[in-house]
Amino acid sequence: MYYHMAAFLMGFIMDMLFGDPYFLPHPVRLIGRLISGAEGRLLRKNDEYDDSVRLKKGVALAVIVPVITMAATAFLLLGAYGCHPVLGIAVETVMTYQILAAKCLKTESMKVYKCLKDKNINEARTALSMIVGRDTQALNEEGIIKAAVETVAENTSDGVTAPMLYTALGGPVLGFFYKAVNTMDSMVGYKNEKYLYFGRAAAKLDDLVNYIPSRISAYLMITAAYIGGDVFSGKSARYIYKRDRHNHASPNSAQTESVCAGALGVRLAGDASYFGHIVRKPYIGDELRKAEYEDIRRANRLMYLTAWLGEFICLCLMTAVCMFCERM
Repeated sequence: MYYHMAAFLMGFIMDMLFGDPYFLPHPVRLIGRLISGAEGRLLRKNDEYDDSVRLKKGVALAVIVPVITMAATAFLLLGAYGCHPVLGIAVETVMTYQILAAKCLKTESMKVYKCLKDKNINEARTALSMIVGRDTQALNEEGIIKAAVETVAENTSDGVTAPMLYTALGGPVLGFFYKAVNTMDSMVGYKNEKYLYFGRAAAKLDDLVNYIPSRISAYLMITAAYIGGDVFSGKSARYIYKRDRHNHASPNSAQTESVCAGALGVRLAGDASYFGHIVRKPYIGDELRKAEYEDIRRANRLMYLTAWLGEFICLCLMTAVCMFCERM
């Protein structure tokens, strides 16, 4: 167990320091290829399926991808530990590092920040399009800022604390299970003609695996807002969370978004354009002031504080489990 704790901590620190260098291959890309390959075999372009068949094939996808991902992870991890404990710790550390995405989230969102600071709004739209699914070309500066802040807030759970919690609970095997589910949802979990039925199982599974972590993430973020200094309001973060945490079609997305909106004192969400179509969304938070590009930096600071709190609590719980097991 102590081996796993060491790998858990070192992997977290590596993510905080290095993020995801572009020149290194990333397992999520392999998961993406697996999803695309499975989709190609299950949904052939020239075939016609009724909705029930598409739904069943989507269920098959939602089973196949996580199972293969977990099996491959377990095979590599057990093989490494079977060779030598030091090799096992090294492999588990790298796996944990690749499961987390705090530095990557900060790096990509700060590209938007830097473009706005330099008054390059077109480049800011382009940078934003790399991290959001909405249409960005018509967004004004305030719209760009809000979209970037929303992405950091939502992915504080999806990209940082949720995979952290699963990895703490079941090591990289469970951590990569979560990444497989999350990647499936991002690739096929759309409510359009192609994926409405085929992607439904993946989307529902993503909702399920994020249900508890998103709420834990919200309370960690509220705590971070209380201890993060004068730029945040812990009281407002808690109030807006209680009021607006369900103001989203997803049962989970508004959990951390509402906390972030309250902590910063800005209004997020609202109507957005996806693939040329306007999607009506309720607002989250109160517009106590206009959003400014510094809010992107502040959202990242809140995300980092939340991540460190989550890591600390996970390590404390893992230590308690180790001590309990030693006494048994």
